[in-house]
Amino acid sequence: MEKWLDKANVFFDLPLTLNSRLLILVAVVVLLPAYYFPLWNMTFYSNQYPDGLKLHIYAYKLEGGKTPQRDDLREINELNHYIGMRPLLESDFSEFKWIPFGIGALILLALRAMVIGKMSNLVDVFVLFSYFGLFSLWSFYYRLYTYGHNLAPNAAIKVKPFTPPLIGKEQIANFTVYSWPGLASYSLVLFAILLFVAIVLSAKSAEE
Repeated sequence: MEKWLDKANVFFDLPLTLNSRLLILVAVVVLLPAYYFPLWNMTFYSNQYPDGLKLHIYAYKLEGGKTPQRDDLREINELNHYIGMRPLLESDFSEFKWIPFGIGALILLALRAMVIGKMSNLVDVFVLFSYFGLFSLWSFYYRLYTYGHNLAPNAAIKVKPFTPPLIGKEQIANFTVYSWPGLASYSLVLFAILLFVAIVLSAKSAEE
């Protein structure tokens, strides 16, 4: 046990190579789209809406597709009313308050790790990101579950409780629902990959 702790201490004290620091900077730049593009996209198709109703979920807001004829978010909420689902309101999503803050904190911590140039700081950012990412994904799934399972018993149209798909395709009543990660989610994943590669590069450099 003592040997393992000694090795861990040596590892965390390793300096970051220049290449690792540059990768951290690239990772920070890669993360910026998370503020400007959707984290998730959902599309609802039916005979009534062959072109689909679109819902875009950003880190800080909900946005429906818009055409001169309709606002998709308003249309989705009207349809949800008939099956007893409560409307999708930004005020109900506590995630819109802490996700932007979390992304900003990750950017600052990554830049701090780059400047200090120590392995322990970089590992801290990677671990915090892993927790942030997994918790955000769980929170999104739980949100989908609660919306689909807390249906009003006096709804005009009766449907069985359901969970909209997190990823992929699912049939819900007369709608086919598609759900896929947006560009912001891919930027978050790429951020983690770049941090991991930076860790590996500095670890390998220390072995040489």
